[in-house]
Amino acid sequence: MTTGTPPPNRPRRSRARTLLPLGVAAWLVLEIWLLTVVADAANGFTVLLILVAGAVLGGAVIKRAGRRAFRNLTETLQQMPGQPGASAAPAAAPSGSKGNGFLMLGGLLLMIPGVISDAAGLLLLLPPVRSVLGGYAERSLERRMRAATPGGLSDAFQQARIHRPDGRVVQGEVIREDGTTARPRPDDGQDRPPLTP
Repeated sequence: MTTGTPPPNRPRRSRARTLLPLGVAAWLVLEIWLLTVVADAANGFTVLLILVAGAVLGGAVIKRAGRRAFRNLTETLQQMPGQPGASAAPAAAPSGSKGNGFLMLGGLLLMIPGVISDAAGLLLLLPPVRSVLGGYAERSLERRMRAATPGGLSDAFQQARIHRPDGRVVQGEVIREDGTTARPRPDDGQDRPPLTP
């Protein structure tokens, strides 16, 4: 028996969600193929040394970037207004605070076994590459924030900040300084009784 209602429209799957699994699969196949080519050209011990060196270097890079990020966070929190010894002027970003995310990503790529991931991780260790990618990411984020539609993620954060956690609405009325009450807004229910002390 049918109800006569049309079937719900399924949202169209984005191109990224379709192509990402295929890209990851192609990357894995290419990594394995390149490791076998390197093993044929040199030997298996050389491949093992490359993989271990990449993991050790990646771990060291992640550790260094994490320490730098923690130090920058500590400096920023200590320079906040209201903290003892903090200046009244807004604090500038600590030196070296940019690029920690790309530095950690580079370390992670070095830790992943493979020749392509190691090459990409080594590229991310270069400061000019990190600054170019950081500028591109910043511009892209600004463009997306400007193009955000109402009802998006930013509005969800705003709504979560404004409303009480339990979802209740506290009724009240506004009394102006001159003693008059504010006119009710059109969206207020007229059937509510006035609050009495």
